[in-house]
Amino acid sequence: MYEIFYGLREEPFRLSPDSRLCFVHPSYKKAKAYMQYALQRREGFVMVTGRPGTGKTTLINDITTQLSKQGNLHASLTSTQIRADDLLRLVVLKFGLNADTDYKAELIHRLENFLYRLHREGRRPLLIIDEAQDLATDALEELRLLTNLQKDNQPLLQIFLVGQEELRQTVLIPELEQLHQRIVAACHLTPLTSDSTAAYIKHRLGRVGWDNDPELSDKIFEPIYRYSLGIPRIVNQICSRLLLHGMVEEKHKLGLEDVREVIDSLNEEQLLPIPA
Repeated sequence: MYEIFYGLREEPFRLSPDSRLCFVHPSYKKAKAYMQYALQRREGFVMVTGRPGTGKTTLINDITTQLSKQGNLHASLTSTQIRADDLLRLVVLKFGLNADTDYKAELIHRLENFLYRLHREGRRPLLIIDEAQDLATDALEELRLLTNLQKDNQPLLQIFLVGQEELRQTVLIPELEQLHQRIVAACHLTPLTSDSTAAYIKHRLGRVGWDNDPELSDKIFEPIYRYSLGIPRIVNQICSRLLLHGMVEEKHKLGLEDVREVIDSLNEEQLLPIPA
């Protein structure tokens, strides 16, 4: 709606992740570098953590887009509370294999043969486990065992564990000591700072053809940062509503009063976090 009013190519502030519009702030840049380093080593686990809405999925999509262009293969699995055997079956299914058997050994055999074939073809498979903080200890241990599959002294499968902040504590429990020792890199996405919030907003607008319409007052950025807590998804929520407000009011200049009105409305709808 508002993108037509303001002459934008598309919505700049969608709530769903979009790696095309990703903003490379310091925390994101560091996390991406760690992940690329781990991929070059071709072994072990990579752990990516962060509060909901801080860009974990965008970061993963950024990395996997590059992998796909290189001809490599990845499979993504969103884990809810599932048992170890069910996790193994889901992994087999996610890689497009037949999981129609009641025998765990057969599932492992099929997966291993598939990974051997990829190794011969020079392709690198990556398994991404999203919401990994919800996995039971035995399921995480099952994942570790999959990294034991090797050929020519090289692991056949690399795994990214993606989750919320509590995942960092989960992997430190004594029962997961071996998994913890196999983490090659661990990165944590932090919220945006005040300055980077303003840069983030302008970056997203610039990527969709913004030509200073609407004109944005410098005074809008501090309250957006304060009420979003620097979480990109909440920044998007506020900015999307702000542009919608501007369209409805037929405004081509948006200032502090407009932001205050939008924030009051979102607070009434209980869609914003409580400011620190």
